[in-house]
Amino acid sequence: MTRVIQNQSHLRFTRLPTGGTRRSVGTLFRVFSCALVLAVVPALRIGAQSAREWKLPDIPWAFPIRDKVPPAIDERSGPRHVPGSTKSYTQDQIDDLQNPPDWFPDEHTPMPRVVAHGAEGEVLGCASCHLASGLGHPESANLAGVSAAYIMRQLSDFKAGARMGEAMNDMARNLSDEDARQASEWFASLEPRVWQLVVETDRVPKTFVNIHLMRMPLPGGADEPIGNRIIELPQDIAGAESRDPHSGFISYVPKGSLSKGKEFVTTGGGGKTIQCAICHGPSLNGLGEVPAIAGHSPMYLFRQLYYFKDGSRHGSMGALMKGVVAQMSQDDMLAIAAYVGSLTPGSEENSSTKPTEGNERKK
Repeated sequence: MTRVIQNQSHLRFTRLPTGGTRRSVGTLFRVFSCALVLAVVPALRIGAQSAREWKLPDIPWAFPIRDKVPPAIDERSGPRHVPGSTKSYTQDQIDDLQNPPDWFPDEHTPMPRVVAHGAEGEVLGCASCHLASGLGHPESANLAGVSAAYIMRQLSDFKAGARMGEAMNDMARNLSDEDARQASEWFASLEPRVWQLVVETDRVPKTFVNIHLMRMPLPGGADEPIGNRIIELPQDIAGAESRDPHSGFISYVPKGSLSKGKEFVTTGGGGKTIQCAICHGPSLNGLGEVPAIAGHSPMYLFRQLYYFKDGSRHGSMGALMKGVVAQMSQDDMLAIAAYVGSLTPGSEENSSTKPTEGNERKK
């Protein structure tokens, strides 16, 4: 039975153990099964879009836009610190996107230059959005432990215009093949971790989107009905502003989302789609080049499902998802994203708990 946390504050996230993987005959069989099943799923005809034609979808909770008139908030001055780190940065240094902070350099191998400092052509340091842990914020992708081959393919799709959205098209276009390879391999080497807690609720804090596209609670503590939205907020506001790789998020979702999402993910939703495990592995932690999705940001997952359906993602990997999302409504996508985001991230080959056995995070 799914247990749902209704109210939670002062959350702390812990590192999960992971290990190496080895491709087995069973893995290869599941890859073949994925291709076979998708071959018979009706494909949605989607035309390619150019960067000039592409427009941000009008779903403000999922595709954040900076508030034109942000609320008045006290500016943070002086050196900033985060728990457990001996380093300090000013807010201006933290916001320098070509030199993002690295609060815990001993927790990872040395960063490639493009990750730490960007590259020519206004390529920003990858860690500025994806963090030095690879876990990212809801407005960017979680890359920790995602296969290097998959990341490379996505960079190629961004460069070619076969994948639109976010802020990656121009950066990928100016990224050298060697920088792309080094960044992909470095992020693939990082450890997946629990990064957000999914909470079902009727009401959420009122929020605004700051200059860095981070959604934050409005000062004053007012709330409002959640409606049919996912609202992701920092575990700690100062931690998010500091790009602290230890400070995660709370994903608020409408009540009933997890059970509805589980039905879709594990059974195919009565014929609307197929079981996610067929392609993404038994625990949704990846299979071959098909990416891990368990425990990723629900808001980010919703955006990707939407992009597959509206044609903003139409590369070779995107083609596998056309039929999968063809019959999904936005509410279906929301529920699927909520449930998948509630699962435990890790290594598919070393995970023995399948989503069908109720692998939601417990209180």
